[in-house]
Amino acid sequence: MTEKIGVVTDAEWEIMRMVWSLGQVNSSHLIELVQQKRDWQASTVKTLLGRLVKKDYLIATKEGRRFIYTANIAEDEAMNHATQSLFNQLCGMKKGRTLATLIEQTTLSQNDIQTLQTVLAAKLPSAPTMIECDCLPANCDCIEEEVK
Repeated sequence: MTEKIGVVTDAEWEIMRMVWSLGQVNSSHLIELVQQKRDWQASTVKTLLGRLVKKDYLIATKEGRRFIYTANIAEDEAMNHATQSLFNQLCGMKKGRTLATLIEQTTLSQNDIQTLQTVLAAKLPSAPTMIECDCLPANCDCIEEEVK
């Protein structure tokens, strides 16, 4: 499944979160739930479901006249893939700063913070003193930004 993972839009993530929460759902029930949160037409939800099936995130099983949708990828796997995909696009020198900003702007439980502290403490002894810039050398402003 992992090799087929495609880019998922914000709207598709919203549908996936509902499917992960419910385990399985038919389109009628999902449309009702979505419309409690969003002003989306039934056709919009059905379009999103179709895209998620094509992207291999959902499996559609026909039961009588309706389809039952189940996730074809675990929530953690999808989140990890999306996060890794994003971070693969960032300059190596900017990943730490981006993580720090994300942590500052995210509400975390005390347990989450303790877990992060444990992970960081374990990484510290083997961490390099500096991460190499992997931008285009002629256009790189990372070193100047890092000094600021």
